Amino acid sequence: MKTITKILGAALLLTFAISTNAQNGWNWGEQVDVAKEKNVLYTDALKAKNYQAAVAPLNWLLTNTPDLNPSIYINGIKVYEGLAEKATDPAKEEEYIQKALELHDKRMEVYPEDEADIIDRKATFAYKFYGKNKAKYPYLYDLYTQAFEANGADMNSGNLVAYMLVVYKHRVAGGPLSDEDVINHYSSISEALNEQKSRVTGEKKKRYDKMLDQVDKILTATKVEISCDFVEEKLGPKLEQGNDLNMAKKIFGLMLKGKCLDSPLALKAAGIVQENEPTYGVAKFMAQKNAQDGNDAQAIESFQEAAGLTDDNSEKAEMYVSIARIQMKNGQKSTARNSARRALSFDPSYSDAYKVIGDLYMSSFNDCKQEQSQVKDRAVFIAAYNEYRKAGNSAAMSAAKAQFPSIEDIFNEGMEEGQSITVGCWINVTVALERRPAN
Repeated sequence: MKTITKILGAALLLTFAISTNAQNGWNWGEQVDVAKEKNVLYTDALKAKNYQAAVAPLNWLLTNTPDLNPSIYINGIKVYEGLAEKATDPAKEEEYIQKALELHDKRMEVYPEDEADIIDRKATFAYKFYGKNKAKYPYLYDLYTQAFEANGADMNSGNLVAYMLVVYKHRVAGGPLSDEDVINHYSSISEALNEQKSRVTGEKKKRYDKMLDQVDKILTATKVEISCDFVEEKLGPKLEQGNDLNMAKKIFGLMLKGKCLDSPLALKAAGIVQENEPTYGVAKFMAQKNAQDGNDAQAIESFQEAAGLTDDNSEKAEMYVSIARIQMKNGQKSTARNSARRALSFDPSYSDAYKVIGDLYMSSFNDCKQEQSQVKDRAVFIAAYNEYRKAGNSAAMSAAKAQFPSIEDIFNEGMEEGQSITVGCWINVTVALERRPAN
């Protein structure tokens, strides 16, 4: 019985020893005491920033207990990072950087389940040391591309911005990246950042707005020729899947940069953006595009919306003059004048408004003439002249003055220059009688 008890006891001790060797993810290997000692030695040296002293015990662990714990790779990278930062010899610095990069790779080999996170960290490390090294741009580009492929929208947000910088640097340095390649990268990076933005709330969203703005600026700095066909073919179908605000903003921004604003896709994207985040600029674009396409009702609605989205009185006046021009085109002369006067209520110095009113009067001779008095019928041109004078438009003033009543007409009808005459019809204004210049 005692013999059996001893055997069981020995077995329990052995089981305990094995479990102790592997407790909490620590696999101490066959030389438990030595491994523990080496672990203490290198971590103490790391804490003291005595990186050189940490190398020997760290390397022993990496050789003899490669699966000891992820910490030997995490800390090992810190050791070689510290050595690289302190190195004065470029060759030694590069040696330490390479050691750290190799530790990233070894960690992925030992812990493949963490590969995506590790390669993301490797990219961060590499950019720190190679971000200004032109010779390393191809390496950084390949590394960041691999990291993005492994992580997608889960890639570190700072690394996403760095990825766009790497694309820019690689391209500018002569890397074989076409315009389409750059735009594809930009599109993927922006999508990932917008996806991350959708996961946060409040003030955190502003941080992503800044990063998205950075990525946009980097694209602009890369000086790619943005193809309208590319945007329509590659991104257009994504908008067809639903009114995705982030995709709409991206499409509209690219079309703005690429001067593709005649595309119906630009108007559709702008409409989604405006519905969710209304601004004066987008409303104005939508209004102008609808006016160009002959969609007058929608154009007027958007011009009115734009006027309500700005505090600048000159911009408000511009919107109402645009409305007046549409109404004038459609023969709505009195309504058009009301819109022009509305413009002047915002900005009394807005010359285009006076010009529009002058044009309305100038074009009303045939509509308003009674054919009973040349003087009264031609007084409409004096009304037009007065508006052109307020606009400061000398060419239009001359054209109007040439149509004034002649001195003979004034004399024959028993009238005098300077007397007040009311212009009837829809115009209904009083003017001082003037004669047209002699030929």
